[in-house]
Amino acid sequence: MTIINNKWGWLFVTSFKGISQVIFIDNAVSGFIMLIAITLASYSLGIIALISSMVGTLVAKIGGADNESINQGLFGYNSVLTGMALSLFLTGNDRWLIAVVGAAIAAIVTAAMMHFMRQTNIPILTFPFIVITWFLLLSTYRLVTFNISSALIPQSLSHWTLDIKGQINWLTGALDSMGQIFFLDHALSGILLFIAVFWAGWRLGLYAMVGTIAALLTSYFLKGEHTLISHGLYGYNAVLTMLAVSEVFKENHRYSVVTGIFAACLTIPITASIDTWLLPYGLPALTMPFVVCTWIFLAARKVMSQI
Repeated sequence: MTIINNKWGWLFVTSFKGISQVIFIDNAVSGFIMLIAITLASYSLGIIALISSMVGTLVAKIGGADNESINQGLFGYNSVLTGMALSLFLTGNDRWLIAVVGAAIAAIVTAAMMHFMRQTNIPILTFPFIVITWFLLLSTYRLVTFNISSALIPQSLSHWTLDIKGQINWLTGALDSMGQIFFLDHALSGILLFIAVFWAGWRLGLYAMVGTIAALLTSYFLKGEHTLISHGLYGYNAVLTMLAVSEVFKENHRYSVVTGIFAACLTIPITASIDTWLLPYGLPALTMPFVVCTWIFLAARKVMSQI
């Protein structure tokens, strides 16, 4: 019985870390707080987030992956995001099963990407989640089993109009910039996510706030859509990029904070361009702007040692 309890305890702790690793945190308590934040916004999303993290962890364990990477939750975070995204962007009773299978595939793709990227010493970030989600959403146009949500409608660029009317709710925009990392549009969830990040370290929390401010100001001065700004849809990629460049992968570079702020600001036009590129396909940008910006700056550091 003790062995069974230990196994369940290990699985839950590691799964919580899988959730926290979405924001580069190796801390089960932070992961648990994040799970509460997700569940407050949607209990079904909370359930699928936990199950997806467990599935990714178990697939890695059964597959014989490195125990240290498994215990740090590194095989859980892409599974968490994939499971959540598929449950949100697909419809029909089968979407829950598809989300769980997608979470399992995400762990395998994560392992493959770790191998491919090992020689570059560049982290894989959330690229496996992005690829799997985009591919499965696109398959809905050819496979009857997969049904895409009516919220994801392909649109013609020739008929696209930019709406910058209305007021910006700056507080909501700041909280949702954190919440949208987990597809959440919920103020209390945003507060809890900030608490979870500060719990793991004050520097991480501070940089998350700086990334949020940088995103809000940049998107406003570049005249982005006010609705998107207020809902944090220009902010979440900036927060992740700020954390990655300034703190998590800084490697004692001299100007890492300044570089991180610049990288966070750069996510705004990149987000706008990727959103436009995907408009005819009806696909969400997900965390691709974060991945692009972070890869650019981490790769540049291999040549420019001071940034």
